[in-house]
Amino acid sequence: MLKPQSGILNLNPNENPSPKKQQRSRQAASMAWLIRPLRRTLFSPSLRTPLLHQHPNSTSFSNSRNYISDMRKSAFQDNILRLLRKEIQYEHDHCPPKQPTTRFNSFTVDDRSGEQWIRLKRKFGEKEDITIDVTMFDGSVPVLDSGQVQSDEQLHITFIVNISKGDDSDVLEIVCSAWPNTIDIQKFYVRGCNRTANHPYTGPEFKELDEQLQDSLYEFLEERSINDELAIFLHEYMKNKDKTEFIRWLQTVKSHIEKK
Repeated sequence: MLKPQSGILNLNPNENPSPKKQQRSRQAASMAWLIRPLRRTLFSPSLRTPLLHQHPNSTSFSNSRNYISDMRKSAFQDNILRLLRKEIQYEHDHCPPKQPTTRFNSFTVDDRSGEQWIRLKRKFGEKEDITIDVTMFDGSVPVLDSGQVQSDEQLHITFIVNISKGDDSDVLEIVCSAWPNTIDIQKFYVRGCNRTANHPYTGPEFKELDEQLQDSLYEFLEERSINDELAIFLHEYMKNKDKTEFIRWLQTVKSHIEKK
């Protein structure tokens, strides 16, 4: 005799199920036939995700989202370009930069366009080659008035003087500070032309030297046109270079953003 199964009509001829029980069995069987094909459709292996989870207009929705994203990106870029053009125009209208000079006294001046330093060179006498590498403004100190209140600031420039006498000679290297109208020697030492020593002795601090020796070394530089007049020139030159490099930077950024 077959045993009755849940959800299927009872096939036992010796039993007489009630009408309600027969109705529930028929309903369960009908639901089973409906659900099987529906599950095969909704969870087909060929679909990555169930159809119930897909947006009815997914392609259109994705295109709309991309369009909005492109609009925001375009508006953002247009705003940056507008501000850059405005800043460039302002710099040109208010004290535009001058063409950099190529000489100072006996020195030639290499502007090193796009870099943060310049180089001056000259010959002195028959053998001496003098090279001066100069940074842009690299510091400042406050200027106090009579009431000890800061009224202004003095900008600082570092420059390094190298004096050699031929390719095989040692090099006299002098590290200096250029203030708006004066120079200060910070370090004065001799190094080999090939710089082979890892930790060469560079001598004492300049301020620790005998005062007469300090004065004589200032006179040594003065004779080679490395003096307070040079400090004044460097500050004027770097003010102009600072503006020139700033405008160049703005134009470079603008060109990069404009590039498609």
